[in-house]
Amino acid sequence: MARFFKFSSQRTLVRSSVFAVAMVALAGCQTTQSVKPAVSAAATANAPIAFNITGKIGITSVSEAGKQAGSAFYAWGQQGERFAIDLTGALGLGATSIRYDGQTAVLSSERTGEISADSPERLLLAATGWQAPISQLPYWVLGRSAPSDDARSTDESARLATAKNGAWTAQFDYRTNETQPYRLRITHDDGSRVVMTINHTP
Repeated sequence: MARFFKFSSQRTLVRSSVFAVAMVALAGCQTTQSVKPAVSAAATANAPIAFNITGKIGITSVSEAGKQAGSAFYAWGQQGERFAIDLTGALGLGATSIRYDGQTAVLSSERTGEISADSPERLLLAATGWQAPISQLPYWVLGRSAPSDDARSTDESARLATAKNGAWTAQFDYRTNETQPYRLRITHDDGSRVVMTINHTP
C-alpha cells in the first residue's frame, strides 16, 4: 500500500523514560497561563486535519473476560481522513501497522497477519480485543473538538480541556503557552482507559 504521509527518517520513535513514568503515574497539572493563539478559533476548527506525531499509548481494557493492559510506541501520519500508524511493542502483537483510506482500515502485524474492517475501531477490537476512540483522536491530538463530540469544556486560555464522545471522555494536558496537547487521558464509562503522550513534529 502506498505511503501517503511523511515520518522523520527511519520512523524515529520516542522511547523516553519520562513517558514511561507518565504512563504509570497517570498524573499531571493542566496549565492555566494565558495563551495567544496564532489564528482564530473558527479558523482552527475548520482547518484541514494533517499532522505527524510520535509518542506512547497505553490502554487498559475492561470486558466480560476481565481487565487487560498494554502499551506501545507509535508514529502516526494523518492527511484528511487517511492515516497510517506504525506501532512497536504493540499491545502483544509485535510490530504492527494500521492504515485507513477513509473507507477501509487494514491492520498488519507479525502475529495476526493482515486483517481489515470498515472502521479503525472495529479493526482494533477484532485484532486485539482493545477498544479506543480512534476516529476522534485526529481532532483531539490537535486540541480540537471532534465533529461528533457530545460536549466540551475549555480552560482559562480557551484551550479544549475536556471532550465527551458517547461513552468516552477525554482530558487534555498542555504545556505553558502551547495550544496543542502533549497528553490525552481518555476514559470509557465501563472503566477502560487510554493514555497517550504526543510529540508534534513539523
